Amino acid sequence: MLTIGIDIGTSAVKLLVMNESGQVIRTVSREYPLYMYNDGRSEQNPKDWWDETAAGLKEITQGLEPIAAVSFSGQMHGLVALDEHDNVLRPAILWNDQRTQAQCDYLNNVIGREKLLANAANIALTGFTAPKILWMRDNERHLFDKIHKVMLPKDYIAYKLTGVFATDYSDASGTLLLDVARKDWSDTLLEIMGLTRAQVPALYHSYQAIGTVTPKAADETGLPVAAKVVIGGGDQAVGAIGTGTVKSGTCSVSLGTSGVLFVAADDFAVDTGPSAIHSFCHATGQYHLMGVTLAAAGSAKWWYEGILETSDYEKEQAAMANNIGKNNVYYLPYLSGERTPHNDPLARGVFAGMSMTTTRSDMTQAVMEGVAFSLRDILSRVKDLGHTVTAARIIGGGAKSPVWCQIIADVLHLKVEKINATEGPAFGAAILAMVGAGAFGTVEEACDKLIRATDVYIPNQPAAESYDRHYPIYTGLYAALVGSFKAMSQVQ
Repeated sequence: MLTIGIDIGTSAVKLLVMNESGQVIRTVSREYPLYMYNDGRSEQNPKDWWDETAAGLKEITQGLEPIAAVSFSGQMHGLVALDEHDNVLRPAILWNDQRTQAQCDYLNNVIGREKLLANAANIALTGFTAPKILWMRDNERHLFDKIHKVMLPKDYIAYKLTGVFATDYSDASGTLLLDVARKDWSDTLLEIMGLTRAQVPALYHSYQAIGTVTPKAADETGLPVAAKVVIGGGDQAVGAIGTGTVKSGTCSVSLGTSGVLFVAADDFAVDTGPSAIHSFCHATGQYHLMGVTLAAAGSAKWWYEGILETSDYEKEQAAMANNIGKNNVYYLPYLSGERTPHNDPLARGVFAGMSMTTTRSDMTQAVMEGVAFSLRDILSRVKDLGHTVTAARIIGGGAKSPVWCQIIADVLHLKVEKINATEGPAFGAAILAMVGAGAFGTVEEACDKLIRATDVYIPNQPAAESYDRHYPIYTGLYAALVGSFKAMSQVQ
């Protein structure tokens, strides 16, 4: 049996074909335009997603046996609005679009955080879908009044393949329209947005098939009409499937440009504090908690390439192996503001603790440690919500560094594992397609068979204890500087 995982990303669609043994047979990536503007708008044309996905499917299936099922990972939060004739009303407003601050202020301060947390388990952020809907209502009423269907990016592709208007719980969690605890649309929030249930998709688990490929879509994509279309999920949840982060208490750490700490959980929990820990449904059918630090590997890239003007990361880290836990330089990784736990767009990057003896290597190590401390901020909040975390699987560009993996193991007091699967969300989507096609009974069963640890980093006790002493100093720096960050933003 062959399945295809389709990752609808921000810069490209990535497709892979996988067999039941987890072997990746073929991969294809096709780029499409991203339109970003100086005023913070970020948009894409859904037609571009479809055109490149269809072309990618034709390319990737050439000469292969018939595909049994396809599934998706999708960039989250994007607003796709269709009229009664299924025409796209306007370019999709993406997850990184910043135009909706006024709508977020209205939702958080007028509707109120308590009502949002009670109905959606999350507060309003500019990335979420609901503020985008309000923006259309406030600024494009002539288009808002024509909305017949509201959907998310991957769901548009699923709709083009099947004609079925559907989404999954994990992706719907990021709309601020889903009652995450009850796994149903919130009538209260739909009313606030001016929407009805007829305008939002039917809800499925990420591993469920919503239909099969239509004859028209089969002609455009090369897929067989018998191929099942499994709805898939949001990129973070499906990416976690691709790492095997499915059992309650396991977590994944993604060291991409931003850093994500994702914790699988059997039980629902909501963060009522200001820290912006997301409480979402997982692609397994359970729940997850997630926090984001905005400049993880992005901090490393800035430091190595922008400041040190080198791309030889390994050489810069050579002196660190014997210095883990012994550094007295601190770094706040807030180059792009911070999401978790401060939810502060005005925060900025800081070095502290330098002396006349501070070396280049000390400052380089501080960058890596600062990112690890920011991940500990997230993990600490997850633990405060009553969850026990037992292990972490690490992915992303930063995971290529053994030193950084060890630092994270020591700072988080967790066993950290690298794994055999490196394709991320597209691999997770192919696993969901396997489950939806019946090759495995559950997502957990599939992950147990297909994903295994390769390298393991165990916390070094002396270093871990040293980081325990450093961590309160790190957290105190933000508390001491938060007023200065605000003042900096006001200086012309």
